[in-house]
Amino acid sequence: MALDRIENLIDKYFEGETSIAEENELKVYFSSTDVAQHLKQYQTIFGYFSQAKEQQFTQEIPLQTKKRNVVLWLSIAASVVVMLGVGTMMYFNNDKEEQFVACSPEDNPELALQQTEKALALVSEHLNTGIESVSYINEYEQSKNRIFKK
Repeated sequence: MALDRIENLIDKYFEGETSIAEENELKVYFSSTDVAQHLKQYQTIFGYFSQAKEQQFTQEIPLQTKKRNVVLWLSIAASVVVMLGVGTMMYFNNDKEEQFVACSPEDNPELALQQTEKALALVSEHLNTGIESVSYINEYEQSKNRIFKK
């Protein structure tokens, strides 16, 4: 009768339907010396569980606080370098910009002509930049047509 109960408990155990009390009953049965011959194969499983339960981790886990501090300081230093670079670029780039002065052709025709030339040169420069950007799109289109021959 007890052997039938143990076999039923093993089936329930592998189906995942046993309670804690039933699992403890299986552990007690398989830790004893009088295990049925056809159930000896399960003895190592339940023996392993009792051994693993007694094991403890005793090794000390090192904390990596110094590494985090280094990463923190490196990120702060990188931020400062980027800010200095942007500030320097803004400072030196600000000198190159030419200021436009509001004037009318009646007041000073030559100054008005110079201002108009500056404005047209600025528009031309930005237009050329835009045209260069569009040339990349044309190269992409040509490459795409070579790959996906129509």
